[in-house]
Amino acid sequence: MIGFLASAAANPPPSEGAQQAIGYPTLFLLVVLGSLVPVVPTGALVSSAAVVAFHQTEPVALAVVFGVAALAAFLGDVALYWLGLRGVRSRGGSRVLRRLQERVDAGTLDRSQRQLEEHGAAVLVLSRLVPAGRLPVMVACLLAEMPLRRFVRGDIVACLAWAASYQLIGILGGSLFPEPWQGVALAVGLTFAIAAGPGVVRRLRRPPQEVSGPGHS
Repeated sequence: MIGFLASAAANPPPSEGAQQAIGYPTLFLLVVLGSLVPVVPTGALVSSAAVVAFHQTEPVALAVVFGVAALAAFLGDVALYWLGLRGVRSRGGSRVLRRLQERVDAGTLDRSQRQLEEHGAAVLVLSRLVPAGRLPVMVACLLAEMPLRRFVRGDIVACLAWAASYQLIGILGGSLFPEPWQGVALAVGLTFAIAAGPGVVRRLRRPPQEVSGPGHS
């Protein structure tokens, strides 16, 4: 998928109109899919789209990328939360909630629940900006049975902040290189580095396992 983005940037359609007709719907669908199935690198998609938009002559291209990304992320989040909340309130339980819980470790979920109790729906904004922070907070909201309306209010701001952050990464990549594909490569590298950052920090902070047994002190 990332290779496709780089190839599209290096070999764009013959006109900006054709590029936009293909790119905007594709960006929308992929970000919605990434919000529902958290395996699509949506941050990298938004940053890459921002790089391409930065190099276009159409002055509103960046604004459209921002709007499409924020709306798609919001709709995906709300759809996933609605499915989870519907299951939580049913007698048979929620398969969606169980699948989401399987993706979240217990320690992270405990921290998300404490943050939700302390800060309420405002924690949704931070969850969208912190890599791998969205699902734990969403599960915490589901377990607390936060009303959909309250979730929507917090998620609107979260998705706007998320789209703006990753678009800035794309603008940075686009401004540093003359060719769009070079900016896409940098933006993708930055987004993956950001996503991997928390995991690296956790491994570095993890205390070494104590060695025990015969012959060891």
